[in-house]
Amino acid sequence: MSKASKRQVEGSKVASAVASTANGTPRSLAIASKGIKTGSDFANLMSALMTDLIEGKIAPEIGNATCNAGGKLLKVVEMQLQYGHSSKTNEPRVLTLAEN
Repeated sequence: MSKASKRQVEGSKVASAVASTANGTPRSLAIASKGIKTGSDFANLMSALMTDLIEGKIAPEIGNATCNAGGKLLKVVEMQLQYGHSSKTNEPRVLTLAEN
């Protein structure tokens, strides 16, 4: 199977998983559509995602993919903290989850 065919099949699986959650708009969707830029945004998304999963508003596959992506995002922040340039002032280092 070609890469394009695989993407098409995977895309249709995601579309059907999202379509199968027609019993209300997921709270996490509103948060995710604004973007996840801070730790607070991330915590709010994960909290809403847990609620959406329990209520059956999101397919488990979508929840799993979101959690995996979130874990990778947190790993980037951890690496920034560990290996990033240190500030010579006493100001706290500002770490962001994403930049525009």
